[in-house]
Amino acid sequence: MSAPIDFYFDFASPYGYIASAVIDQLAERHGRSVNWHVIVLDANFNSLERIRIPHNVMRSDYIRRDAERLATYYGVHYKTPSTLGVHTEQAARIFHWINDRNPQQGRDFAKHVLQAYFIKDQNVAAAEVLQAICEAMGISAEDFHEASSGSASRARLKAEVDMAEARGVFGSPFFIVEGERFWGNDRLPQLERWLANGPY
Repeated sequence: MSAPIDFYFDFASPYGYIASAVIDQLAERHGRSVNWHVIVLDANFNSLERIRIPHNVMRSDYIRRDAERLATYYGVHYKTPSTLGVHTEQAARIFHWINDRNPQQGRDFAKHVLQAYFIKDQNVAAAEVLQAICEAMGISAEDFHEASSGSASRARLKAEVDMAEARGVFGSPFFIVEGERFWGNDRLPQLERWLANGPY
């Protein structure tokens, strides 16, 4: 099989959510797999100096309407959260803890978090929301605590974000395939052409 697509996104990004609903099917059409990478673009994440989504931008009327329009375009069920741009570091730590052990379960967790936020309007920055998702997936309270707040889990997320930054990732969604970088849902047609016909 050809090289996988690396898919980077933040749980707080409506554009990342919409991309998550279409990227696997796009890749499958071209015999590719997808590696999901959760990053944190929140300005409150202290390890970052350059990768940020300003809160005033994420909460703007334009973003609300644009995300709704884009979701409709792709046929993705979407409801604007009552609070856009929540801090997602804890959810990201849990994702990597799960994903490192079982990538399919990690992807399932990511989808549950995204649906909780962008369909059910639940606050995915709240520990109780994340713990309920983990419990429904059969993850013990002990493992949840380690995944959400353990020192190894914190270091793992920092390493992931540092690597993303080193690879030139600066937004959500962001795709890398065979060293070529594509930023945003509007680049998905170009990504698909790359997969179909090769470099251009």
